[in-house]
Amino acid sequence: MDPSLYVVLDRAAARGRDLLEILDAALAGGSRLIQLRDKEWPSGRLLPLAERLRARCAAAGATFIVNDRVDLAVAAGADGVHLGQDDLPARAARPLLRPGMLLGVSTHSVEQARAAQADGADYVAVGSMFPTQSKAEFQLVGTDLLRKLRAEIRVPLVGIGGITHANVGEVIAAGADGVAVISAVCAADDPRAAAERFLALIRDARRGR
Repeated sequence: MDPSLYVVLDRAAARGRDLLEILDAALAGGSRLIQLRDKEWPSGRLLPLAERLRARCAAAGATFIVNDRVDLAVAAGADGVHLGQDDLPARAARPLLRPGMLLGVSTHSVEQARAAQADGADYVAVGSMFPTQSKAEFQLVGTDLLRKLRAEIRVPLVGIGGITHANVGEVIAAGADGVAVISAVCAADDPRAAAERFLALIRDARRGR
């Protein structure tokens, strides 16, 4: 798993464009970690789309994650599932996953990040870094939380929430191993160019760190 640029595919953010086309652009731009996020469609309706996304990720050597839904992740043959604080706890979800499946957890505090790691999370997402339109009830924690966590969280840390080309360097400088973005790629006029720009800025920030 390469968490450098974690592109979250979301129909609401895609502005009516085909998620498969956005996926192809993100992969061409260098992202190797992809998530399907959908808060509206039921799992049965999403399954065919998830299977197509997974197949394209596999062909590109990218990791495919399903947001929230353990059942859909398993049924679609995804590489893992990403859970929020209101979803199944990591300790309850892990036994339901196939051996080798990845488990990511969104966290908003030191205590939540510690618990996620203790419960077996393979990576920990931390946010919201900045104000975001993608989640109506986001918790703004800023980059300070990343700095606090870096010394004690051994698994990859992924910054999420309101990350743009203008501020991605701050997130990497604070200790993140990568960043998760939704609108910044899904809603971009040129998703491939947006992904390429993010990765160039991430490389620059890592050299500076």
